[in-house]
Amino acid sequence: MGAGIAHAFCLGGADVVVVERDDAAAQAGLDRVTRALARSVERGTTAAPLADLEARISVSTDYADFGACGLVVEAVPEDPALKRQALRAVEDVLDDDAWLATNTSSLSVDALAGALRRPAQFCGLHFFNPVPASALIEVVLGTETSAGLEEAARSWVAALGKTPVVVRDSPGFASSRLGVAIALEAMRMLEEGVATAEDIDAAMVLGYRHPVGPLRTTDLVGLDVRLGIAEYLESTLGPRFAPPAILREKVARGDLGRKSGRGFFAWDDAPPSPAPRPGQTPSAHPGSTSER
Repeated sequence: MGAGIAHAFCLGGADVVVVERDDAAAQAGLDRVTRALARSVERGTTAAPLADLEARISVSTDYADFGACGLVVEAVPEDPALKRQALRAVEDVLDDDAWLATNTSSLSVDALAGALRRPAQFCGLHFFNPVPASALIEVVLGTETSAGLEEAARSWVAALGKTPVVVRDSPGFASSRLGVAIALEAMRMLEEGVATAEDIDAAMVLGYRHPVGPLRTTDLVGLDVRLGIAEYLESTLGPRFAPPAILREKVARGDLGRKSGRGFFAWDDAPPSPAPRPGQTPSAHPGSTSER
C-alpha cells in the first residue's frame, strides 16, 4: 500500500518521501515504485517523462526526512500499537501546520488520534488496493479533525484523480464494514459447500456487477488483513462479524492470498519475496509515505 500511495502522489505531481524500516526495505520500496511509474508511462496514463517522475521520489529509513513534508500518510500494518508508535514518531518531526493521515481500513481514527498532540491535524485517508487503479479514497473524520483538514483532504483526493467519500469515524467506516460483511458471508457459503469460490464470485460479478468477487478481493487485500479487520469489527459491532473457521485456518497455514501465492484461489504472479508468516512481528515503520 505504501508503494501504491507513493506512486499515486508521484503521478499527481507531488514530491514524495517514503520511509522504510531498513535499507533493504527502502531499496525494495523504491524499486516497486519506479517499476509502477515505468508501467504508467508505457501505458500512457501519464504524459510526464519517466525521469521526471523518478526525480520526485526519495526513500529513507529516518523519520527526520519527513520534516519538510506538508502531508504524511502512515501505511503500517493494522496493529493499533504499531500505528500509534509510528504516528507519534512522525508527528515529532513535522511542522505545526503539517497534516498527518492514517491509511487504516477499519481502526478508530479517534483512538489513534489519542496518541497525538495535534489531533485536529489528523484524519484517515483509506486508499484501496491497487491504489493507482482505484477511483475511491475514503476520507475519515475524527471528532477533533479540523474543517480545514476536511477541505484539504478533498482537494488532495481530487488532485489524484479520485473521488472522495467522507465518513465520520465509526468501526469499519463505510467501505470496510460493507465489504467485509459480504466477504465473510461468501466464506461461510464456501465453508458450507453452497457453491465453489469461482461460482460465488461469479454470482456477484455477473449478478450485481461487482468488478471483482468477494473471495478474489479478499485474496488481493490479504486474508490476514481481512481477519484482523473482522476481529476488530466483531469486538466493536458484535458477533455478526465473527471470522469463519475457513478464514482462520487459511491464515494459520500461511495461505494469505496473492502475496503468498494461494488464498481462496491460486496465484501465479505472487511477489518474489515471501509474505510474513503467521506469528511474525510486524516491522517498526514499513511503508510510511509523505507528500511535500
